[in-house]
Amino acid sequence: MHHTARPLDAFAIAVVLVLCLSWGFNQVSVKLSLPDIPPFTQGALRSFGSALIILAWMRLRGIPLLTRDGSLKPGLLAGSLFGLEFLFLYPALQFTTATRAVLLLYLMPFFVVIAARWFLPADRFSGWQWAGLVMSFAGMLVAFGVPTPGGDPREMIGDLMMVAAAICWAATTLVVKGSALNRTSFEKAMLYQLIVSGPMLAVAALVFGERIVAMPGPVALGAMAYQTLWVVPVTFVAWFGLIQRYSASRLSAFTFLTPIFGVLAGNLVLGEPLTGAILIAMALVAGGLVLVNRPR
Repeated sequence: MHHTARPLDAFAIAVVLVLCLSWGFNQVSVKLSLPDIPPFTQGALRSFGSALIILAWMRLRGIPLLTRDGSLKPGLLAGSLFGLEFLFLYPALQFTTATRAVLLLYLMPFFVVIAARWFLPADRFSGWQWAGLVMSFAGMLVAFGVPTPGGDPREMIGDLMMVAAAICWAATTLVVKGSALNRTSFEKAMLYQLIVSGPMLAVAALVFGERIVAMPGPVALGAMAYQTLWVVPVTFVAWFGLIQRYSASRLSAFTFLTPIFGVLAGNLVLGEPLTGAILIAMALVAGGLVLVNRPR
C-alpha cells in the first residue's frame, strides 16, 4: 500500500506508544522547569540545543544537509508553523485551565483527518474509522472531565489560542507528509523546524521580558535535559520518520494517548490525584484506536 494511507504495523504501533509515553512525561518536565526557566525561554533553549544535537548526528552519519532536494520552502513553512504552535500554546496556558488546554490541543487529529480529504486524498477515513476517532476523543473527555466555563473573561481567548496551536500542529504534519519533506531525511525535516522556531521563541522571550534571574536548580536542569536530549532530537525526529512512512491520519489518532499518559506521569512524578475514570478512558481510547487502524 502507498505510504500515504499505509496502516500501522506492530513496529509502528510500538514506536508511537513510546513517543506518546515520552510526550506525556514531557508535560511534567515543562511544569518542573517553569519555576526556574520561563516558557518561551524554555522553548528557545530546547530548539537551539536540539538543533545542535541533530546537526552533530547528521554529520556523524554523513546525511547531506545542503543538497538541492526541493525541501527549502516547505521546510521554512513547517518551521514557521512549528514555532507558531508554541507561540500560541504558552500564553494560552495563562488564560485557560490546563484541562481545557489539553482537550483543545488534542483536537489536532480531527484537523488532520478533515484536511487530508483535500491534501492527502488517499488517506481518507471510513465511517468506522471516524467512529473510532470520536470514541478516542470521548475517552479523553472521561479522563479529564467535561470542562466547565470559568469566571475569567479571558478564558475564551486562551481556548481560541489552544485551537490555533492544534491547527498549527496539524498543518505541520500535513506539510511534512504532502511536500518534498516527505522525501528528505527526517532529521533534516526536524532541523528546519528547530532552526526556524528557535529565533521565533527567542524573540518572544525578549518581547515578553522573560529572564532567568538565578541559576536553575538540578530539577529544572534535569527536566530541560529530558526535553533537549530526548524529546526533540529523538522522539520528534522519530515522529516525522513515521509520518513519512505511514498514514498521517492514523498516526495522529494515536496522540490521544499522550494526555492520558500525562495524567499517569503527573500521578507518578508529581503525586497528582488519579481517579478510576482513567481506566475507562484508556479502554475507550484503545478501542477507538483499534477502529481507526482496522483494515478497510
